[in-house]
Order: sequence, then structure tokens, then C-alpha cells
Amino acid sequence: MHPEHLASVDIGGTKLSVTVASRAGPLIRFVQATVKTGSPRAIVDQSRQLLVQACAHVGVDAHAIDRIGVSTCGPFIRHEGQLALAPPNLCGGLAHADDLPNDWTSIPFEQGLASHFAQVEIRNDCVAALIAERCFGAAQNEANVAYVTWSTGIGFGLCVDGHILHGKHGNAGHAGHMLLSEISEALCGCGNRGDLEGLVAGRNLGNRLGQPLADIFAAAQSGDAGALRVVEEAARWFGRGLYNLVTTLDLRCLLVGGSVWRHHANLLAPLVEAEIHTRFPALTEGVTLRGAALDDLVADMGALALVMPAEWLADWRVRKPWAGLQSVVLPD
Repeated sequence: MHPEHLASVDIGGTKLSVTVASRAGPLIRFVQATVKTGSPRAIVDQSRQLLVQACAHVGVDAHAIDRIGVSTCGPFIRHEGQLALAPPNLCGGLAHADDLPNDWTSIPFEQGLASHFAQVEIRNDCVAALIAERCFGAAQNEANVAYVTWSTGIGFGLCVDGHILHGKHGNAGHAGHMLLSEISEALCGCGNRGDLEGLVAGRNLGNRLGQPLADIFAAAQSGDAGALRVVEEAARWFGRGLYNLVTTLDLRCLLVGGSVWRHHANLLAPLVEAEIHTRFPALTEGVTLRGAALDDLVADMGALALVMPAEWLADWRVRKPWAGLQSVVLPD
């Protein structure tokens, strides 16, 4: 028996979104800053509360929804046989950072949802985004492709020979923690110094420079020489990370999303492409670098695809019903 409605949750280091959908398409998307205080179940509770509000907004009975897809930053660990989240951009007990006012070391997300839904599917947000781009977006005909996000953190979803990679705990793609430098100031929330996420991720780079990354990029776009040097260095590190993935997995296509990339691709793309295409042509020739087609809905769409009947998926691919989706941004 097919469901009448589905739900999805997308959990990021900055925002959390909940989407309610019917066969006709997504009905509403509620967005709120990700809560970072309270008990380790706070994000679970926030997700459920937003879902109830979103359902009420479109006249859907929240209790009648029994399938939910979850896209979330990771990594994942196993807790009592179920997936728990251990993201250094949310768990203050891991990062020990002033901007994370909690002592969490993990978030019992699957456990928190299992008693409310018959089917709960959880994937890393970049894996979910890759699924969305392969189902609905720019990677429908790509067998060797990576989705990459440059946002609060750095993450990857990987597809080789038509197979999406998951790994032993669903953590394949955490290449943001590849070590690239000995720069001791480039501290990542995971504890590494000089990994890709520590060097260029929005939260880490902004903390290291002592000002919001958005301000630095705005200055760079205006031609400020100092800000441009910062951006150029970040783009070089990011490009080298992508080069490492291309040479390791023999990829043909890189789809890049995330807030940093979406807002500044005009500045970043030429610098990043140069890091890839000026090295080892036998492995890099013909590799394409493109923006994600689904933009800021990519992880939400991937989470919905995890629990969507096949006939819905085929119909949505033709009609693209997400194009007019209304997002409601709620106060913190």
C-alpha cells in the first residue's frame, strides 16, 4: 500500500529543514536554525516539532505519516544497534568550541524517530544530495561522480561504476577530514589540524580568521586584496582535495553545492578548476566541475527519495514539482 504523504528532515551545522510531500509533489518546507543547546535529543525534538508545524500548515495529519527520510551531517556511530550522529559541527563535547554551547558527544537520532515512524532512512547529507542529483538533477547519466558540499563543513557523496559508496557505518565520503597541511591553526572540530575541513570549511575558517566568512567573501568580491588572498588560498586547498578524489576514484564529474559555493562560485570555480586540470592529465582530462542542479533543495530532495515509491520518483523526474516549493523560515 502506497503512502499518501512522506516527510524528510535535513540537518546541517547551520540550519534544519523539514519537508512534507504527497504524490503530487513537495507541499511545504519549514526551515529553522539548528538547535545547539539542551539535551542530546534536542535536535530530534526540534525535527518532530517542525514536522508537526509543517503538517498543520498544509492540513496534513502528522500522525498519519509513517515514512521519513533523513539527510544529515555526520559522521555516524552505532548506539544500541541504531545510527547516532557524531558531527563535530554540532557536538560541543567533541569540538570543545565556544560556538557550540553543549556537551554532546552523539545525537541518538534513529532511536528518537523509530518509535514514531514505521520506516526511517538516514543518510549522510552529501550521499542524500548525490542520490537527489542522480534521481532528479545533474547526475542522472553519470556513473562516476561525486557530490561535494562547501558549507559549514566539507563533505562528499561518492558514486563509482554506478554504485553509491556507503562504507561500514555509512561514513564513506568523509574526505573533508583528509589531511593536507601542517598548519597548526587550521583546527577542525574533529580534532585534526590541517585537514580540508579545518582549512576551508565555513565555520572553521571563519573562527580562525575571527570574522564571518560571508564578510570575507564580500570583501573579496569587492576587490579587497587581503580578502582575495584568503579566498584564493581556500580555493587552492579545496581544489587539491577534489584532485585527490578524482585521482583516487577516477571520477568523471564533480557536482558542487553548499552555501559557500552557491554564493561565490563565480570567484571560486576558476581557481578550483586550475588545481584539478593543471595536474596529471591522464587522470584529470575531461573531468567536469558543475554546480548542483537542485541548489539548496538538494539534500531535502535526496531525503525524500530515500522513502519515495518508485512511481512517484519517475513522475517527479518528469514534472519537477519541487520548482515552486514554498519554504517558511521560522525564528530561532
